[in-house]
Amino acid sequence: MFATDRASQGMGMELLETGDGSALVRMTVTAAMVNGHGTAHGGYIFALADTAFACACNSHGPVTVAAGADIAFTAPAKEGDVLTASARERTRFGRSGIYDVTVLRGAEVIAEFRGRSRVIENVPERRRERGDVREESPS
Repeated sequence: MFATDRASQGMGMELLETGDGSALVRMTVTAAMVNGHGTAHGGYIFALADTAFACACNSHGPVTVAAGADIAFTAPAKEGDVLTASARERTRFGRSGIYDVTVLRGAEVIAEFRGRSRVIENVPERRRERGDVREESPS
């Protein structure tokens, strides 16, 4: 999934690790990511955490999307800071899951993120790959 994620790659994110329900993503705060207070805009920190969440919840195979997420910012980040987002699965039940992501600058916690995921069952491409959908001929 990350290989075709142009948004995350465009922000300079790198997928360092991915596993069964986990992921580690790194990003350096650039000048373009700094707000009027001289700190990293929260949207970029959220995007980093969200990318780690997406990689973790999609590590099981089925197409999975966010059903919701919350973030708590605990310390500011500044231009040049290298941030890592470490995602881990807390639980999966039915088509839903809960994932926690910690965003760090070194050992310092910058933010805590909790994401709620949902497996999408009716994705036409996946159903077609399994042979569940017949190609319709044009009229």
